[in-house]
Amino acid sequence: MKTITGLLPFAVGLAAIGIAIWWLLGREMALGRWLLGAFLVAHGLVHLLFVVPQPATSAGGSGAAEWPFDKARSWLVTGAGLDVNLVHVIGVALICAVTIGFLLAGLATVGILFPAGWWPVLVVASAAASAVLLALYFNPQLALGVAIDVVLAWVVLATVWAPTAAASNV
Repeated sequence: MKTITGLLPFAVGLAAIGIAIWWLLGREMALGRWLLGAFLVAHGLVHLLFVVPQPATSAGGSGAAEWPFDKARSWLVTGAGLDVNLVHVIGVALICAVTIGFLLAGLATVGILFPAGWWPVLVVASAAASAVLLALYFNPQLALGVAIDVVLAWVVLATVWAPTAAASNV
């Protein structure tokens, strides 16, 4: 329970960022697109923590938080008995797909290199791959990542907002 309550400050911060982006996008301000694009890229980059070695402070000891980005721990290996190497390969492929997908989605948000028309597919595919990755290596501390994926998919699927080709060229 301590782990989940420790996420509260992050959740409040994410909610504030989301509200700011929503407000800016609702007023068709270019800053909103740029912030959303940066947020998408940042969300994708966070997934690279799965390939970063566990920090020494979380390796154990009193009061150290468990490292949630541990690829060595997967319920498919421990519970379902799948081969560790297979799960590792799937995990690395998902990490690459998520990171690249959200990078491309961020660029499409502001109309750099990729057309705005690609945005919905990039966001939904990246959010789905992210959710699968987070489920593969589930840890309660990753709940905010899953929530972000759900909100991003909802924004696209409910057509709450999408970049337009004319607005992207700002």
